Amino acid sequence: MFETNNFQVARKVVLPNSTINVQCNLTCGDDIEKILSVSGQACLASSEAVSGSVNYSAYVDVCLVYLNKDGEIGKINSTCPFSSKITNDKIENGQKPIILLKVLDLTVEGVSGDTINAQCTIEENCVMLQQAEVHSVKSADEDICVKCDSVKVVNLQGESSTVVNVESTLALRENAKRLILTESQVLVKEAQAGNGFVSVNGDVVVRILYLSESDRFESSYIYDSFKEEVAIENATVDSKVEAYAQVNLDSVKVTLDQDEKGAKVAVDTPILLVVKAYGQSEVEVIKDIYSTKNQLAITTTSFDNCDGCASTLVEGKIDGSLTLQDEQPRVDKIMFVGGNSVVVTNSYIKDDEIYIEGIAKSNVVYLNDESSSLNSVAIEVPFVLTDKTQWQPDGHISTNAVVCDVDVVVKKGRELFYDAKIKASANYCNSTVSGVISQVALQEELPAKDCGMELVFAQAGQDAWEVAKSACVKEELLRMQNPDVIFPLQTDQNLVLFYQKTI
Repeated sequence: MFETNNFQVARKVVLPNSTINVQCNLTCGDDIEKILSVSGQACLASSEAVSGSVNYSAYVDVCLVYLNKDGEIGKINSTCPFSSKITNDKIENGQKPIILLKVLDLTVEGVSGDTINAQCTIEENCVMLQQAEVHSVKSADEDICVKCDSVKVVNLQGESSTVVNVESTLALRENAKRLILTESQVLVKEAQAGNGFVSVNGDVVVRILYLSESDRFESSYIYDSFKEEVAIENATVDSKVEAYAQVNLDSVKVTLDQDEKGAKVAVDTPILLVVKAYGQSEVEVIKDIYSTKNQLAITTTSFDNCDGCASTLVEGKIDGSLTLQDEQPRVDKIMFVGGNSVVVTNSYIKDDEIYIEGIAKSNVVYLNDESSSLNSVAIEVPFVLTDKTQWQPDGHISTNAVVCDVDVVVKKGRELFYDAKIKASANYCNSTVSGVISQVALQEELPAKDCGMELVFAQAGQDAWEVAKSACVKEELLRMQNPDVIFPLQTDQNLVLFYQKTI
């Protein structure tokens, strides 16, 4: 009498953000006098969800510039692996975690000889994606009356990941004594679906800091773009997609080739792309149900479903300033700016605009003539980027941002002025809540009609379905016997039903 009519939906569960501390012990084989610049990025390596928790492994890529006992500048690029667990009662078997890790703070706590002890504070952002089965029913029994409706549902059509290598080159007008540091950042600009694939466009920003033959610190940016088609078999041109990218920092390769004509720096940046495609369809479900013969026990179930998956790029220029404390040495010459990073702290929708808030950070290394010493100071600049959007305020936004074109100037020896450009990629997904009748069971039989005619008192606003349901008769019988009645009713009316009385 009642059959199953189950269907699949994609749903996301956004978990509360959490923070962890990772201890990093670094060695450089050099006697360290002073730390000049430190920065780090956190990269996810693998993850697995079990009931109640997500176990993952990751690493912090630390870039550190220091001054040794001989007055020479050195650098460390070191990978600090770690593992952690995210626990929550909403995590279920079969869910797939989407984890974004952000370095909120990286602090050098101690230096001993050639050993550096640093502590990294990392924010964990986790969304659980699940292809869930929704239980629904259907019936073709002639005594069962059903009112059907179409429900829009979103399904996960497929997901895929691939590594793209972007090769960047920089030609120098003179030879370089030493490369001080390289910083590689990636940003997804656009993702579009085709039949059987998703095309992802993005930017790679590489900053190179080096010491020239004339003992000048020089900094240059390399801007490259990439386009990659990622195969997802069930994707179509109508699919909604989301794409995430991260630089595999421990695999970045940098080479310096020099001759009498000049130098060339080549940077090979491997990028991990993770792409998901979603499709929308309509499923017919029973919206209401009753029986003309029996009472029914009806169970309804609500379900969450992804909706409105989209992405956008927001960018803008930012600026800020820092005044040195009295006890800090004055700035006579800025040598270089290192450790550029950006952290998005909040993102939301208000008045048809998207707001992305964050903090840009840099380490300014400068010379003080009085003491003939190199010093450094960290500058942090809060920012807010905005852009027009049609997204709804109650959706979930995940962001990734890069900072470039960083410039710092000094005035009066104690005032630092900072400006830069921020590019932020935002993925958006809204959730809708729908309800279905998930289970129906027959109960006791209804009393037999023991009269030839019944007067039904119907109220204004009721439609034919509601009146027929209250009388436990089929809607077509009600309409046939009351052909002059217009539904929905404008006023209270008495409707007549005639029955064939069995003698």
